[in-house]
Amino acid sequence: MVEFIPDPEIFKDYVFNPEFIEKRVQNYAYLNAGLTLAFNGKKFISNRGLFDLLQEETGSDGLYSLGYYRGKHSANGQLEIAFTHTNNYGEEYFSFVNGQYTSDGGTHLSAFKEGFLKGIQTFYKKDYRSEDVREGTTAAIAIKLKNPVFESQTKNKLGNSDIRAWVVQEVRNAVEDWLHKNPEASKKLEQKITANESLRTELNAVKKEAREAAKKIALKIPKLKDCKYHLDDGEDGEESTIFITEGDSAAGSIVSSRDVMTQAIFALRGKVENVYGKKRAAIYKNEELFNMMMALGIDNDIEGLRYAKIVIATDADFDGFHIRNLLLTFFLSYFEELITAGHVYILETPLFRVRTKKETRYCYTEKERDEAAVALGSQSEITRFKGLGEISPKEFGQFIGEDIRIVPVSVNTLKQVPQVLDFYMGKNTPERREYIMKNLIEDAG
Repeated sequence: MVEFIPDPEIFKDYVFNPEFIEKRVQNYAYLNAGLTLAFNGKKFISNRGLFDLLQEETGSDGLYSLGYYRGKHSANGQLEIAFTHTNNYGEEYFSFVNGQYTSDGGTHLSAFKEGFLKGIQTFYKKDYRSEDVREGTTAAIAIKLKNPVFESQTKNKLGNSDIRAWVVQEVRNAVEDWLHKNPEASKKLEQKITANESLRTELNAVKKEAREAAKKIALKIPKLKDCKYHLDDGEDGEESTIFITEGDSAAGSIVSSRDVMTQAIFALRGKVENVYGKKRAAIYKNEELFNMMMALGIDNDIEGLRYAKIVIATDADFDGFHIRNLLLTFFLSYFEELITAGHVYILETPLFRVRTKKETRYCYTEKERDEAAVALGSQSEITRFKGLGEISPKEFGQFIGEDIRIVPVSVNTLKQVPQVLDFYMGKNTPERREYIMKNLIEDAG
């Protein structure tokens, strides 16, 4: 038995997140087909392994029946893959090594991508470009190795270079064989690749128009205060963070108190464009979104990401929440993998300051405020922070230092994302208005 009891002095008012635990338990079920796991009376079981994982993630969004392969145990290890394509932008991968979710991929994932491309090229006897094959891909790969070597203590990226040839060859053979056995799916995949080629040509025309702007900002991106270390700088870059803030006042507090070695800031002018339902070309026609994309280094694909953490830092008011939603819509529409790989966070800053001449306490909830007011006495002064700009640089430093509070942005299943975006960011005004009014009335009651 393994038991973990949180220390109340360190974790204070801790709570377990059942959604996170259920997701982890469900992954273990996918990786151990036939094994039943129980959590709080709920049972988790998978009979088809990664096939079930991808089926759950994509639902009816898959353009063709799921591809699946499970290899036998060998001297190299064991390989299991599942794949399909959707009409979503970008690529989505779920990679595992010995049961560990490798959110940053590694050699097994890059070898899968190479083998996937080669298998398709061999089957169709065409020299397709990798971006045309991979656009819209949703896939899962799990390998079991005797001696895995991870690139960090968090074990989220595999570093074994010796497995490349084995994984590439086995994936290539598996994909080619599956396409031969599934002619209807192979036709739909070919149509998808052809459509991707057309979209790339259209996008390149838009990129050409933006090329001059790109040259101008290549050395200095407007509104970006960069840091020294980035994601590709090894251990030094593992803590690299970029704060996306609203307005210069909020950015000013962070700039004055940040760690210039690992913390960068990108300041928005205000509310960004709602990109829901728009083609990817919309990014290149919007200067602010284009600059933000260039600052993050994800112009070509997310493998160029320059920061380990993307932290959305907006005011705790209605405008701030709206900007947060607009940014999340941007990421979920075009760069979904940034969220599923655990790179996007929300910054929590204190809502209240309770102080006397001798002591100051910062509070993140009304409960903390009331407790601090009682502890410090009736002479204490209570301040409600309306925006990040109201917090002085001297105060702000402690909120983005060692005790920083950030909440990871996550999704339960990919298939729910389109419905959620359509409801909150689409044009269903009457339904959304009814939902808001109903919940406002319930809250008021």
